[in-house]
Amino acid sequence: MADARSERPRPRYGEGREALLTAAIRVVARSGLRNLTYRAVAAEAGVTHGLVAHHFGTRDALLEEALQYAMHQSVDTSSINPASGDLRDFAVTLADLVSADPDLQAFQFELVLESRRRPEIRPHAEAIYAHYRSTVRATLLSFGIDDADLADLVFAALDGMAFQQVAFDTVDQTNRLTETLRGILAARAG
Repeated sequence: MADARSERPRPRYGEGREALLTAAIRVVARSGLRNLTYRAVAAEAGVTHGLVAHHFGTRDALLEEALQYAMHQSVDTSSINPASGDLRDFAVTLADLVSADPDLQAFQFELVLESRRRPEIRPHAEAIYAHYRSTVRATLLSFGIDDADLADLVFAALDGMAFQQVAFDTVDQTNRLTETLRGILAARAG
């Protein structure tokens, strides 16, 4: 029987760092933060564990960069700030985003929960949530909704929907609730 590393294609030159970040995300999402080791990440990425140490130096540096990568992937691929500038497109792809890469979302939730136990992680968890809240605030402001508390409430709703979808595969519920949320926001922007 082949091991996991031999089944995965090796990353091509120049793709190693991103492959290691996505591997770290998968390891944490599937096995928890306690199982984030150079060997586990290397096996998931199909490389030697020395490459992980070469790119990141420390486990904490790997974790921090993986969190930043996850946050940018989530924001960049979401419709939180729709390119159309149309409120009807706000968060329209949230369920698809979560379904496409539930490990990306689970990784972030794992780290937020772990930040309760490990204070050194807390600033990173707080930073990712501050970035998401800021993105939602700026987006709502672009729709003419200048209410920081409402923006924080909207983010909390989106975050809760993503969490429930990761945990319970509630795709239909996420779609229904984001549509309801857009209706509430449209009435407020009205």
